[in-house]
Amino acid sequence: MNLYQGLADLVLTVHVLVVAFVVLGLMMVVLGNMLGWRWVNSPLFRLAHLAVIAIVVAEAWLGIVCPLTTLERWLRVRAGIDGHDGGFIEYWLQRLLYYQAPDWVFTLVYTVFGSLVLASWWLFPPRWGRRKRGP
Repeated sequence: MNLYQGLADLVLTVHVLVVAFVVLGLMMVVLGNMLGWRWVNSPLFRLAHLAVIAIVVAEAWLGIVCPLTTLERWLRVRAGIDGHDGGFIEYWLQRLLYYQAPDWVFTLVYTVFGSLVLASWWLFPPRWGRRKRGP
C-alpha cells in the first residue's frame, strides 16, 4: 500500500465515522432523553450534530459533492487505484457509504433526517445553563 492509498483509506474511515455520528447521534439524543442521560443534551454535542447534518442537507440541495468523497477519490487516483477497489475493510466501508440511487432520493433522505434532528431540538432541547453543585 502506498501513501496515497493509506490516506484515501483514512479519509474513507473518517467519512464513515461522520455518517455514524450523524445517524447514531440522533438515536442517542432520543434514547438518552428517555433514559435520563444528561450528556446527550450538551450544547457542544447538539450543536456539532446539528452543524454536520446541516452541511449534508445544504450539499444535497446545492448539488455539491461531499468534500470527503472528492478528497478520497483524488487520493485514490494519485494512488493509481481506479474506482473503489481495495482491501477487505476498505471494500465494506465503501459499500456501506457509497450506495447507488438517484440524486433526489439522497436529497429527500437527508432533508427528512435533518428535519428529525431539528425536531429533536424542540422535543429534547439542549441544556444551556451550568448545573448547580451540591446543596
